[in-house]
Amino acid sequence: MSNLEKIRDIMKKNNINYYIIPSSDSHQSEYVADYFKGREFISGFTGSAGTLLIGHQDAYLWTDGRYFIQAEKELRGTGISLMKMRTSGYPTIEEWIKQNIKEEETLGFDGKLFSVNQYKGFLNIANENKLRLNMNNDLLEEFWATRSELPKSKIFIHEEVYSGKSALEKLSEVRYHMKEKKAANYIISSLDDIAWLCNIRGNDIKFNPVALAYVIVTEKDTNLYINNNKIDNETRIKLNSQGINIYEYDEIEEHVKLINEATIIDASKLNAKIYSLLSKDIEIIDEINITTRLKAVKNDIEISNIEKSQIRDGVAMVRFIKWLKESIKKEKITEISASKKLTELRAMGENYKGDSFNTIAGYKDHAAMMHYSATEATDYELKAEGMFLVDSGAQYLDGTTDITRTFVLGKLTSEEKRDFTLVLKGHIALATAKFLKGTTGMNLDILARRPLWNYRIDYKCGTGHGVGYFLNVHEGPQGIRPEGNTTALEKGMIITNEPGVYKEGKHGIRIENTLLVVEDMKSEEFGEFYKFNTISYCPIDLNGVDIYMLTNEEKEWLNNYHKIVFEKLSPYLSEEEVKFLEGETREI
Repeated sequence: MSNLEKIRDIMKKNNINYYIIPSSDSHQSEYVADYFKGREFISGFTGSAGTLLIGHQDAYLWTDGRYFIQAEKELRGTGISLMKMRTSGYPTIEEWIKQNIKEEETLGFDGKLFSVNQYKGFLNIANENKLRLNMNNDLLEEFWATRSELPKSKIFIHEEVYSGKSALEKLSEVRYHMKEKKAANYIISSLDDIAWLCNIRGNDIKFNPVALAYVIVTEKDTNLYINNNKIDNETRIKLNSQGINIYEYDEIEEHVKLINEATIIDASKLNAKIYSLLSKDIEIIDEINITTRLKAVKNDIEISNIEKSQIRDGVAMVRFIKWLKESIKKEKITEISASKKLTELRAMGENYKGDSFNTIAGYKDHAAMMHYSATEATDYELKAEGMFLVDSGAQYLDGTTDITRTFVLGKLTSEEKRDFTLVLKGHIALATAKFLKGTTGMNLDILARRPLWNYRIDYKCGTGHGVGYFLNVHEGPQGIRPEGNTTALEKGMIITNEPGVYKEGKHGIRIENTLLVVEDMKSEEFGEFYKFNTISYCPIDLNGVDIYMLTNEEKEWLNNYHKIVFEKLSPYLSEEEVKFLEGETREI
C-alpha cells in the first residue's frame, strides 16, 4: 500500500491520471531481470504474467487463469482489484481504458516496456476518446531506492557442436529473407532470437540463458548492441569472425534514428520507444521475426543433442522419485527441500547449467495453483498421503527440459484417482495424434481436453508450448491452446503436452512430457501426415491410475511408453535403481 501511494503522488506531480506497469522488460520477455519487476514491487503479486493499472483512487491487475488463485491471495488487502483475463464479466485492459478514462485525462507508461502493437492499441483508443498518452516516464525510478542494477554477467559462445549451425549460416538465412522482402534493415529485439542468431548465451535473466541486447542486420553488417563489459576479448574475437560488430547497448537509439530504408520489425516484440525513433518516411515491414520461425525448427544436431539431455534429465527424475518414495516416511520433506533435492540430482548430470524455471512443487491443495511457488511461510511438509505435483526442468548445453509428474504419496480418494486418470487420458490422446501437414496446435487442443470435458472439467490455460534449445523454456511461435495460435506445426518443432485438473482447496494434477514433431507418412491422395514422438523419459505414477477407465489402446500406449523409459534410462542407473525403475514401469 505504501508503494501504491508513493507512485500516486508521483503521478499527480507529472499530471498523469492513470499509469500502467506491465510484467515485461524492454525486449518483451516473459521472464525478466529483477530490475524490471516493478509490477511486483508495487502490487506484491509475484506471478510472471500480469499488468497493473493504477489510478488516483483505484487500481487493477490483469492476469491469466494460471494465476487466479495466487493473485487473489497476494492482492488481498492491497486495494488492487483482480481482473481475470479471458473470463466472462471482466473487460480487457483496453476495454477498461476505453470505458473509464475520461476525455483529456492522461494515460502514462514507460514506452520501453510496451510493444509497438500494445502502443498502437493505446494510441487508437486515445485518438478515439481524446485521451493523452505519456510514454516517456519511468515513474518507479523516482522512489524505488532498492531497485536492482541492470545485470552485468558475461556472455559466452554456444559452440557449433551444440548449435549445429554457425552464426554466419544463420545470418545468411536472415539476409535471404530480407532480400525476398526487399528490406535493407532488420531490427531484432527479442533476447532468445538474438541468442540463437549470434550463438551467444548469457545469464541476465534467471533460468533463461540470454543477455540484454539488440541486433540490427543490414545487407553487409550485423550490429550487436550490448553492455560491452559483458564481452571478454576471446568472445569479441569470435563474434567479429562471424561478421558481428559490437556496440554499446544504448547506442541502438542513435543508430535507429539514422535508418533511411525499408526495415523489418516484429511489432509484438520491438518496444514502442525504439519504434518512435524510426523515421516516419521509411517503409516498415511488420512480421513475426524470421529468427523465431527458424529456431523453432530444430536441426539434426540439435535433435540428437536434445535426446541426450532428455535421457540425462530422466535419470535425475528417476533418482528423485526413488528418494521421494523411500524417504517420505523416514525424514522430514517439504515442498522446498524436495525442489532443492531435484536440483542437486540434476546438477550431477553432464552439461548442466541450471534449472530452466523455478520448480513448481505443490502438495495437495497448493498444486491447484498452476504456477505455485513455495515460500518459507507457505512450505508444506509432505506426508504419506495425497498427491505432490512437481513441474521442473533444466538447462543443459545440449538442450532444455520441462517435465511434470504428479506423485501419489498415499491412498487417494475416488475423485483424486478419477481426475488423475482423466489427465492421463487427455495426455495420451494428444501424444498419439496423427495430423495433416498445416495443422496448428489450436486444432489439436481439443484432443487433450475431451476426456476432461466429458466430466465437465476444464483447465484455464494452454495445453502445450514450444521449448527452446538451451534457451527459454517457453518458446514460440508454436503452441497448443484453444485460441490465438495459427502457427502450423512443422517437423523438428518441440512442444509440450500438459493437460491438467486444478481444483481450488483440493488438488492439482498435471502430467507433462515434451514432444517432437516428426513425419508419419506421405500419401499422394491425401498429403503429408505428421505425428509426435514423446522425448521425455520418466515413469508416470501408476498408483494414480484407475485402469478400468483406460481403453485397451490407452493401456498399450502407457505400457509401451514405460518400456521405452526403462530401455532408455536403465543403462545409466545402478542395480538398485534399475530394480526400482522396473517396479515404476511395470506393465498394467
